[in-house]
Amino acid sequence: MVYLFRIIVFYSLCIYDGRIWFSFQKETGGIYSWMEKSVGPKYAFITTFMWYSSYVIWLVNISSGIWVVVSTAIFGKDLTTQLNLFGLNSTQSMGLLGVGLITVFTYVASKGLNKITKIASVGGIAVTLLNLVLLLGSLIVFINNGFKLAQPIESISGAFFTSPNPNYLSGLSIASFLVFAIFAYGGIEVVGGLVDKTENPEKNFPKGITIAAFVIAIGYAVGIFLVGIFTNWEFLINKGNVHIGNFSYVCMENLGYQIAISFNINEATAITIGQLMSRYMGISIVLCLTGAFFTLIYSPLKQLIEGAPKEMWPEKISEIKDGMPQNAMWCQWAIVVLFILGITFGGQGAEAFFMKLTLMTNVAMTIPYLLIAIAFPIFKKNEAIEKPFVIFKTDFSIKIATFFTVILVGFANISTIIEPALKGKIDDTIWMTIGPIFFALLALTIYRRYEVKHLNKKEQLA
Repeated sequence: MVYLFRIIVFYSLCIYDGRIWFSFQKETGGIYSWMEKSVGPKYAFITTFMWYSSYVIWLVNISSGIWVVVSTAIFGKDLTTQLNLFGLNSTQSMGLLGVGLITVFTYVASKGLNKITKIASVGGIAVTLLNLVLLLGSLIVFINNGFKLAQPIESISGAFFTSPNPNYLSGLSIASFLVFAIFAYGGIEVVGGLVDKTENPEKNFPKGITIAAFVIAIGYAVGIFLVGIFTNWEFLINKGNVHIGNFSYVCMENLGYQIAISFNINEATAITIGQLMSRYMGISIVLCLTGAFFTLIYSPLKQLIEGAPKEMWPEKISEIKDGMPQNAMWCQWAIVVLFILGITFGGQGAEAFFMKLTLMTNVAMTIPYLLIAIAFPIFKKNEAIEKPFVIFKTDFSIKIATFFTVILVGFANISTIIEPALKGKIDDTIWMTIGPIFFALLALTIYRRYEVKHLNKKEQLA
């Protein structure tokens, strides 16, 4: 059922985004352009600003956290706790490495879009190859083990409707898991900022996001099923120290081990093959994150800067050089660096602050999807907007599509917010609630300043 929800949610979002991208293919402001033309500038700015803020936190998080993946790729395990650069502790050392990383990536990305697309394509190829390894490796284990599953299917209801994870057995916990489904496909909206750079967007863009909707949704479900061929849930529990952060590496290590054992290779060699598989996973994730990093350094900022009125920003911020908002990118770099240094050198209090910051963006990151869906009927009714690509042709179909998308995304967020409170973690619920409110109020403050300073000025001149 979770996979069915994923397909509905993601495909609905793709339809919304695809239609809007198609109507505004000549616009450069991405989400802001859609919202501004469909609803209004204030609604557009709040939506875009909340969405952009969540990606800034993502950059902060990945700048330091990626070194755990790098360590796994090189050494086969996480050695970041042993880092000691210039006499600093491991957390501070990772902070310095994070500053170096965001500096290099910002410099390269500021030199032009062709640099970003080339690096991003490498990440896509790496993930594709990783999926092929998972598919072929699982089939090899399945055949060599006499077509037996490591995670047996004892009954249809038990295997496909009941999670082996005890944390996801109640109706509320399953509903909260829908947020993971949305996060899993997060990023499709980022591509909207690049539709003006796409070759033959009338043909390629709608086709691309429609194919992506089905490939990712079905591939995600098939991928999890393949893991069940060579990995048993009890194995993960008994292994210990397996969590959401290292689960994929443990599974890929187990895949390599199981492939070797299925060919009657000795234990020591099987362990070595498992470690090599884990390193391959690490290398693939590093390449994937690198591609995502370059895209997210540029695209969300582009949509915020180029979409909003130029008067909202200082003149230097909105200036374009080599086709890139270079000054804005370096301002973003400064914000990310300040966050990294403050968190890594601020002690436990700073780390706790970052956890709260992450909780604040947890729900706020999906709110823009909700706002886009809510705005869809308004977009559809606006006769001034050209709509050469039409899927929903009746008011009833528009209402049904909007209703299910809003209900699914909204209910997933509500469940995510209240579930920690039901488990006694009131603070987590409070910070998740504060996130959307804080970013919305901050966006309103910036927009109000723009209104007072520039719109009133225009009225006086008129």
